[in-house]
Amino acid sequence: MALGYYILIGIIALASYAVSAKLKSKFAYYSKVHLRNGMSGAEIAQKMLADNGIYDVKVMSTSGSLTDHYNPANKTVNLSESVYNQRNAAAAAVAAHEVGHAVQHAQAYSMLQFRSKMVPVVSVSSNLAPILIIIGIVLGAAANMGIGFYVAVFGLVLMAIATLFSFITLPVEYDASNRALAWLKSKNMLSQQEYAGAEDSLKWAARTYVVAALGSLAMLLYWALQLFGGSRD
Repeated sequence: MALGYYILIGIIALASYAVSAKLKSKFAYYSKVHLRNGMSGAEIAQKMLADNGIYDVKVMSTSGSLTDHYNPANKTVNLSESVYNQRNAAAAAVAAHEVGHAVQHAQAYSMLQFRSKMVPVVSVSSNLAPILIIIGIVLGAAANMGIGFYVAVFGLVLMAIATLFSFITLPVEYDASNRALAWLKSKNMLSQQEYAGAEDSLKWAARTYVVAALGSLAMLLYWALQLFGGSRD
């Protein structure tokens, strides 16, 4: 069982690396496909917000690469420098995707609301869970599965919450991409080649979330087996 788990983790780790590398290469490739309309990522974002009747969300530049995100707390679309200022298919895709989250927020998309409510808990549980599980197992080994067992189970529950969060993220991300692509197409923002590049970029970005969710589930199952799957004398 343990060997099978390590093989599974190895496969997921390799898949994660491969998908991440592919995403970066796709982004670099489509960054060379310049938009015929000459609009920057920031301008694309502003137009999509306006077309959806959203005027209380700010589009801001943030440092780093692939650090783009929407912050529902202060209603800001944060675009990395390579997206905010650039005028290419990759920048258009990412900018429209992040505005897709702003549209979700404005329209009270249920999965985004659920995900947002989980953020404070997950920010703590994701870091605390493995520590509690390991401490619990150590205490349980020394105390015949007494208090240590319950500490470990509590840690496992926190890990399960973090895993649930990673799976709830999937429909949120896919929906934002679908909204972005639908808007780009309906408003004729991109040429056929540019649209194909935007679609391909978002497809690979979504796959990074899929791999992350599977990795989280594999870790949860491993620790569950450590606690409940072993033989009891």
